[in-house]
Amino acid sequence: MNLSLPAVYWTHGPGVLVHGPASISNLGPGFDALGLCIREWGDQVEAWQVDAPGVHLVPGESTVAWQAPLDVSRNTAAVAARRVLAHLKAEKGMVMRICKGLPPGSGLGSSAASAVAGAWAANVLCGTPLSKVDLIEAVLAGETVASGSRHGDNVLPALFGGLVLVSGSDPVAFRSVPLPDDPALAVILPEVQVLTRQARAMLPKSVPLTEAVRNATHLAFMIDAFRSGDWETVGRCMMADRIVEPLRARLVPCYDAVKGAALEAGAFGCGLSGSGPAMFAVAPDVPAAENILAAMLEQSRLMDIDAKGIATGINRDGVRSHS
Repeated sequence: MNLSLPAVYWTHGPGVLVHGPASISNLGPGFDALGLCIREWGDQVEAWQVDAPGVHLVPGESTVAWQAPLDVSRNTAAVAARRVLAHLKAEKGMVMRICKGLPPGSGLGSSAASAVAGAWAANVLCGTPLSKVDLIEAVLAGETVASGSRHGDNVLPALFGGLVLVSGSDPVAFRSVPLPDDPALAVILPEVQVLTRQARAMLPKSVPLTEAVRNATHLAFMIDAFRSGDWETVGRCMMADRIVEPLRARLVPCYDAVKGAALEAGAFGCGLSGSGPAMFAVAPDVPAAENILAAMLEQSRLMDIDAKGIATGINRDGVRSHS
């Protein structure tokens, strides 16, 4: 193994490969409170236990045009892993290589995917003594490095899988929402960068009471629809937000065209994931999701914005290691 580290780090134990999944957050009226883990897309972390204490990073080959920083104080995976090692009072350290599959500013929880992968890799290398609940503080610390604040609407779904409702003021408080079935989803990622800090800066400091009540009502109906598998109502409720998404949509030039194409192709609903530019649509079934995805991609490209996409579903497992 060709690690760019001093020879002392080359004496290592067995390695682990961890997948940190992508996630969709907000889902319309669920700003800072709701997130959904999705299949296929995400970050990969390879890690090996070494005698030298601490976390040591080596360059990885990413599938996106961005490399994770090698400074352990700025790397979300490394920060989360260091928290785990410190919590366990581990005498040994770890070498970590990150393959980014999600660029920063994607709206799909790029920093969250790396944070949960780093924390889980450290836990597995130490014999998996901690549950996923025990890792919450570590993954929140990793997420904070990237976003500047402790919010769990991406990092907790990526950790636990499925649909997660989380407190916006206290992200340690959460609830996994049981789902009877998986909705079919079409997700696209236009080549437009929207940084979380930039998108949060444009939000209003206060909102009219009527709009707050309206959002709360639609969020309640949407969660109940998720629990009952009523995807049509999920789609309708997720498009009801008048507080956050209309402002952030201005940062995504193809938003209106892509949303219109998805609805015309039969989507129950379409909107931004997080602060964008990723967009997702809820479809009646998998074949419909594939047709809707094609329509969304076509509209983005007609506006001279390259995009990639996937027809997918819910990842119910969250972060996981591969044997």
